[in-house]
Amino acid sequence: MDAINLNRQFAWGPILHDDGSASFRLWAPALRELSLRIDGQVLAMERNIEGWFETLVETKTVGTPYGFVLPDGRIVSDPASRQQATDVSGLSILADPHSYRWQNRDWKGRPWEETIIYEIHIGTFTREGTFRSAISKLEQLASVGITAVEIMPLAQFPGGRGWGYDGVLHYAPHNAYGLPDDFKAFVDAAHGHGLMVFLDVVYNHFGPEGNFLADYAPDFFHSDNPTPWGPRIAFERDPVRRYFLDNVVYWLREFRVDGLRFDAIDQIDDSSPLHILEEIPETAHAAIGNRRLHLITENPANGAELIADRAGGGRLYTADWNDDFHHVLHVIVTGENQGYYAPFREHPWEKLRRAMATGYLRQGKHILGDRRVLTEALSPTAFVHFLQNHDQVGNRALGNRLHTMVDERALRVLTEILFLSPQIPLLFMGDDHLSSKPFRFFSDYQGDLAAAIRESRPKEAENFGGLPKGMRVSDIPDPSAAETFLQCKLDWQETSDEGRREWSDWLRRLIGFRRDHIVPLLFHARGYAGSIVTAPERCLFVDWRFVDVVLHMRANLSEEDVICDRSASETIYPSEQRTESGLPPWSATLFMTRLSEREAVNDDEVR
Repeated sequence: MDAINLNRQFAWGPILHDDGSASFRLWAPALRELSLRIDGQVLAMERNIEGWFETLVETKTVGTPYGFVLPDGRIVSDPASRQQATDVSGLSILADPHSYRWQNRDWKGRPWEETIIYEIHIGTFTREGTFRSAISKLEQLASVGITAVEIMPLAQFPGGRGWGYDGVLHYAPHNAYGLPDDFKAFVDAAHGHGLMVFLDVVYNHFGPEGNFLADYAPDFFHSDNPTPWGPRIAFERDPVRRYFLDNVVYWLREFRVDGLRFDAIDQIDDSSPLHILEEIPETAHAAIGNRRLHLITENPANGAELIADRAGGGRLYTADWNDDFHHVLHVIVTGENQGYYAPFREHPWEKLRRAMATGYLRQGKHILGDRRVLTEALSPTAFVHFLQNHDQVGNRALGNRLHTMVDERALRVLTEILFLSPQIPLLFMGDDHLSSKPFRFFSDYQGDLAAAIRESRPKEAENFGGLPKGMRVSDIPDPSAAETFLQCKLDWQETSDEGRREWSDWLRRLIGFRRDHIVPLLFHARGYAGSIVTAPERCLFVDWRFVDVVLHMRANLSEEDVICDRSASETIYPSEQRTESGLPPWSATLFMTRLSEREAVNDDEVR
């Protein structure tokens, strides 16, 4: 057999050929022999000098289970499995990537500036917890004004329930949610409602159970300097690199998702001349043709070079989740200031103003060499802001949501701040109707792993608000209990409650205002846009300058009226014009100053 051509579409996983045959391959450099088990047969595979094994099966039916037989007799799943028969340790399934018939083939995506993200977990988004059942809720999200659904990780993970950040089979949609074609149907339906679909991917580690790569390809990982969750991945090695680059292309091309969100990229190390985080955007854009593509990072290191505008236009990554904004705002409105919130307890109002005006509160670690980019130089649209997400809710002791901790006045003004600013807003599932359901940490492990996870929850809860008064550690729900998972499922009947319906209607109007008045400005957003205006205590006064407009946000989170000088500016929110100069307690307003032609030109010269 000729050496494997690694330049073809995918280096890993099975390939179906037009003549009905199928190729199976695996990189197992630590082995001298390997076999394929399929249809009750065991077929020897041929090894090349790079450690790739391959065999061709002449006639194979889609849906056939298969696995790889190690020299010690163990049968392991394909790490590039497209579908699993049972769990991560079971047999893989030969799947047809072309079986789904797309209905919205002409979908090209939406501009980033229009993005309003709604983060969901498929297993708890509906009572059924499947891709197909989730489709029924898409029209409702679109009617509120949501433009993008972001899905927590789908890569097959151990057990039937979990958050998905412990995936081990990165090409296989988790089978508890449905078949690969079911996920394609979800994406297709979303596009039909004008919704983009973003998918969380985890490229910094593999989960602790069901990953057999170290047994036959130990070079896939570094033996030292592990991440907080497991061995560090060796991106310098070509087969490893191809596994993840191909995975990017796989989700974008075969499932037609509109973008990816990369988890904890500060734990991705690469000493290659071209860092994997530089090659990913290059590979992704080449794969999708003329569709719009949005790549989002979670970068706790606050490295600004990945989301900086480049001289030739565009960014490597579209935006980063800005935890700084969430953390300091959370300290202000809840008073919680321990754990992850401790660095924000001093001068929180000053920190909030800076986060709104310039993004990060601290210059962080640069991932790509020593290139220094100031946070002020980043466009406001390079940041995703949120009042909560899966982490901030799910890691709390009881998984309770923000609206259970603050009164409605506070929640309204916080939501106005989120949507009236030029950063990209994100809602967590249920925020659109003030869901009463908690979102907790849950998993499906047994034995020592289950015990270790259970023992880790009190420490994690301390980082996110600690134990409520009167609560004991033993009161924290057991992550491995099925009931913990079931209690997190949204109850969509709540959307018919009068109070929740009024909230949804108000949110719809707020999003409509953003669409009509703020989004048009964002197409011209650039760096050095934000500036802090001197404000009274517990007030947020920030300006953002665009090409020919200055946008002025004034928010009052105090119990007193404050003076808010609008000068000759045009008040655009709230829509009713006000003649008084006072800003009422717990309220926000937005007004606009149009620049003269000379001011706009001079501003452009400064930039």
